[in-house]
Amino acid sequence: MQKQPFDIDQAITRIEEAVKPYPKAAMFELFDEGFTTPFEQLVACILSIRTYDEVSLVCAQRLFALARTPQAMVQLPIAQIDAAIGQSTFHERKAPQIQAIAQRILAEFDGELPCDPAVLISFQGVGPKCAHLALGIACGEAYISVDIHVHRVTNRWGYVQAKTPEQTMAALEEKLPQGYWIDINRLLAPFGKHICTGKLPKCSACPVLAMCQQVGVKAHW
Repeated sequence: MQKQPFDIDQAITRIEEAVKPYPKAAMFELFDEGFTTPFEQLVACILSIRTYDEVSLVCAQRLFALARTPQAMVQLPIAQIDAAIGQSTFHERKAPQIQAIAQRILAEFDGELPCDPAVLISFQGVGPKCAHLALGIACGEAYISVDIHVHRVTNRWGYVQAKTPEQTMAALEEKLPQGYWIDINRLLAPFGKHICTGKLPKCSACPVLAMCQQVGVKAHW
């Protein structure tokens, strides 16, 4: 089948409609629930690492019921933080990590985490994906966060050609209109989870099939 040229504006519009029936990615859902500060979003992203969204969402809600600010978080014993996030993968590492971040924010930034990617990446265990996503959601600043879904989907489209998420991020920064830098994660997380899946993608239900190069797709339905 002859493919149409890939039109990112049309793709974003169609995918926006296609993902409406599905749950939002956890950090965007938390933002809509009022957890909007850089600290809350960073903690939520740490909890999401190697953890399904439906699990990390509950862990974040449980933890934020106890403490939502660095000032409150440092008052919690690490064991209490760990108990609240116990379903999150590597929770035993994440609990002291979250408290240490809260302590640094109090000591170095007067209790307010700045919207500065260099600061966020300086925290142990925080990489560009979490830093960019937290800054994009909480601060409304144009940063691209490439998770497994963004990496897989944009390369499957043929929109970029990159072997690693880091390379995909660099390629998207060159090509993707800046107005979509935050939305690309918001939309492709549920799209990649429910439609453009890793195995047997639902190409018959894909709103951008006519434009997608289906790179690497050997079987689908």
